[in-house]
Amino acid sequence: MPIYEYQCTQCGAIEEAIQKFSDKPLKSCKKCSGHLQKLISQSTFHLKGTGWYVTDYAGKNQNATSASKKADAVSPASSTESPAAAATKASDSSV
Repeated sequence: MPIYEYQCTQCGAIEEAIQKFSDKPLKSCKKCSGHLQKLISQSTFHLKGTGWYVTDYAGKNQNATSASKKADAVSPASSTESPAAAATKASDSSV
């Protein structure tokens, strides 16, 4: 059942009520007996179980991306120099 919020037009108090969709809106404030006005509130929900993007599809692309990042981090020596050129460069710098 949804939670509805009402605000009193006289005292400004905000009241929450758990109601069915078919229930009539509240009319009077519990504190001052003033008129209540239904508020439009932000609602949230979370889809659980199989068949939803979060559980079935969200991790597939992330796993492939993280695997390629790990492979790049493990082998940073992927340069375009040949091994012979790298050895020549190393011997020149030691002299």
